[in-house]
Amino acid sequence: MRKRTKSREYALQILYQVDIRRIDPRKVLEDFWEENTAQDEVRRFAQQLVLGTYAVQAELDPTITKYADNWQLKRMAIVDRNILRLGVFELLHMDEIPPSVCINEAIELAKRFGDADSAKFINGILDAIHKAQSTQKTKNGLPTP
Repeated sequence: MRKRTKSREYALQILYQVDIRRIDPRKVLEDFWEENTAQDEVRRFAQQLVLGTYAVQAELDPTITKYADNWQLKRMAIVDRNILRLGVFELLHMDEIPPSVCINEAIELAKRFGDADSAKFINGILDAIHKAQSTQKTKNGLPTP
């Protein structure tokens, strides 16, 4: 498994715990790394994803809700909700990662950790957000990725 893929997997597991336990992600990260070993590069990227996602969650959640037709965030499966947060964080805040990679990695997480319909659900929302973002960049005169 590629390092960044493994990092995303760890990040999802950590974000899931943060969501369930409703505690500071730094505490969850500390506990998680006591129980799991990872290469430094994998650990650093996972922590970047977790802390970045958590830091802008107040921006991410309304964005997800806007594109999740007839779905409230609190009604979504916890796994799906956190895959979406992670994916939207990467799409909107990690310019060095191509949008297709963000979306594909999120779909793979959904296939692995979600239910039978999770991958389609995640793909639909992330694709809509990406298209809206691309349209906005074009309107602002910026090149699209």
